[in-house]
Amino acid sequence: MIATAHSIIRNAPAPFDAEVSLDYEGRLLRRKRLSCEGGDFMVDLPEVTSLDDGDAFELSDGRQVVVRAAPEPVLVIRGNLPRLAWHIGNRHTPCRIEADRLVIRQDHVLEAMLKQLGADMCRKDMPFRPEGGAYGHGRTFGHDHGPATNHPHGAGEHTHSHAESHSHAHAESHSHAHDHA
Repeated sequence: MIATAHSIIRNAPAPFDAEVSLDYEGRLLRRKRLSCEGGDFMVDLPEVTSLDDGDAFELSDGRQVVVRAAPEPVLVIRGNLPRLAWHIGNRHTPCRIEADRLVIRQDHVLEAMLKQLGADMCRKDMPFRPEGGAYGHGRTFGHDHGPATNHPHGAGEHTHSHAESHSHAHAESHSHAHDHA
């Protein structure tokens, strides 16, 4: 019978029995079969969970499998970081913010916009570990979109206009036009 993980241990202490390497999208899961050097196992968590590098699955057979952030295509951005971060954040794009650079997943549309804004960029393959935000562990789940087509976003007259067919599971994969009155 295949071992199953029903829970995770955040920032788990070593030693580990095995490790599994997952990219940013792969680290958001609820139910999935995974493979590692210790063999296959089933993940069956009570809800969709965002995993961080260093979290571990606690398997039904007593083993612990640590999660490692897999290298993936990213853009390393330098330049006027406050301005560039504002434009990235305005598009609800996950971003790693460091003292001397920003890191986002490669996206040709964002790359063109950032180039137009004067950013210095280079493409790399490295683990992507964006900021978690104020509302969620590892992901910014706090940006809720209910059935309303226009809703306030904080103080003032700031609203979004959403298309009728707008739907998404989490903030990192959506885009929409902004109407700022």
